[in-house]
Amino acid sequence: QVQLVESGGGLVQDGGSLRLSCAASGRTFSYGMGWFRQAPGKEREFAAAISWSGGIYYADSVKGRFTISRDNAKNTVYLQMNSLKPEDTAVYYCAAQSRVTGAGLINIMTQYDYWGQGTQVTVSS
Repeated sequence: QVQLVESGGGLVQDGGSLRLSCAASGRTFSYGMGWFRQAPGKEREFAAAISWSGGIYYADSVKGRFTISRDNAKNTVYLQMNSLKPEDTAVYYCAAQSRVTGAGLINIMTQYDYWGQGTQVTVSS
């Protein structure tokens, strides 16, 4: 059974940092993995992704503040979030692909086949 388990969320002040982790089990994920987020009352949106070839992509809203990385040996993907803002408050979801997709599609939710349960990130002003 494939599982993605996120951790590392919490409450942080404006300007603070958090590091999210997503541990995958049940199979080895060698394709793209991404982070999406959903704020209260809003649709889920793309935050960051790392492709099967190591390409890295960010939403404009997090570029320069967030860093995605992966440790293939641990089957884990990370999201280092710095300079957090209240508007970053959301549930953050880890997602994994099961096939190669083009770079132009890596920010599309339907291109991901496996999802974690989400971890809450709250940034207080």
